[in-house]
Amino acid sequence: QVQLVESGGGLVQAGGSLRVSCAASGRTFNAMGWFRQAPGKEREFVATIIWKIGAIEYADSVKGRFTISRDNAKNTVYLQMNSLKPDDTAVYYCAVRTGDSSTWSPLLTRNGYDYWGQGTQVTVSS
Repeated sequence: QVQLVESGGGLVQAGGSLRVSCAASGRTFNAMGWFRQAPGKEREFVATIIWKIGAIEYADSVKGRFTISRDNAKNTVYLQMNSLKPDDTAVYYCAVRTGDSSTWSPLLTRNGYDYWGQGTQVTVSS
């Protein structure tokens, strides 16, 4: 089992910044990702990091604006979100994958992850 606790969401004006965090505990995992779900929409991939090697991938919609990073000692991943837009409004979820993470394909879809956090709301006002 892996327990994930997210924090750091909130309300920000367009153009502003927020950082969300996700602390993991329990068994080891191979990758940690961020997804988001806006009202009436599917949960979509945002960013992911392969834990051991630090390789990173982003959704095209957030490239250049969002940065994912990790603190190995704290088993924590961060998502720094800059230049936020109203379209970024969503519940942000972190998730971990315990299986093989040597290819990107499973890391870019929600089905590739085994454990999920409870989500944190990010609201960007125009």
